[in-house]
Amino acid sequence: MNKIKHLEFIQDVITRMNTNSFMIKGWAITLISAIFALAAKDANHLYALVAYIPLPMFWLLDGFFLSQEKQYRGLYDHVRNITEEKIDFSMDASSFDNGTNDWLSSTFSKTLFVFYGFLFVVTLVVMFLIK
Repeated sequence: MNKIKHLEFIQDVITRMNTNSFMIKGWAITLISAIFALAAKDANHLYALVAYIPLPMFWLLDGFFLSQEKQYRGLYDHVRNITEEKIDFSMDASSFDNGTNDWLSSTFSKTLFVFYGFLFVVTLVVMFLIK
């Protein structure tokens, strides 16, 4: 019973990190689209340069949430494999950062690199189309 409850707590954190990541992607697209609309309205390609300011910040923040999610997945696997008597309800996932799921490697993971790389390319294309 304790094991199941502990796993539920950890799963709640994983879900929260995933939701945060999804929300950040939505905000990034919304903000960049608004900047594009402003740039097109005034026919000023320099406005599109402003999109390069929030884009890396969203990318880094998204990478942070992904790295946290990976750490909690490691904690989940650990708790899943231990016996019921060893359950201590610890939510400290920092010991599951084994170098492959640190902040920087998560930021440049395939999924985030493709998503934010695409936004960088689209911003560049929009800059030249407005010009």
